[in-house]
Amino acid sequence: MTAISIKDAPHYTWGDLCDGWHLAKTDALSVIQERVPHGAAETRHFHNRAEQFFYVLSGIATMEVDGVVHHLNPNQGIHVPAGVPHQLSNLNTEDIVFLVISTPPSHGDRETAPALVSK
Repeated sequence: MTAISIKDAPHYTWGDLCDGWHLAKTDALSVIQERVPHGAAETRHFHNRAEQFFYVLSGIATMEVDGVVHHLNPNQGIHVPAGVPHQLSNLNTEDIVFLVISTPPSHGDRETAPALVSK
């Protein structure tokens, strides 16, 4: 086994502005570090098989999970079971850096969920 960091992990971009680094990628487990700048957000979605755990390293993440909004500070996380709609966004000025752990890996297991309607 070899130590890994974002300096040598496989990198990808998403949403034009966001970064991701695969820290662990097997058939059973995915660990990704992501960076989301101010104003960026994921599309609201869910996974049929994968459950996920989001853990904030820096910044403040706004995480909507099944219609409930959570504000996650550094050293806080949230579990998202399979089948539950969710959306992470950055409404603050500082970049969010977080880990997302998925089992099984969530790639190829993503479906768009309807946007929430403001009342």
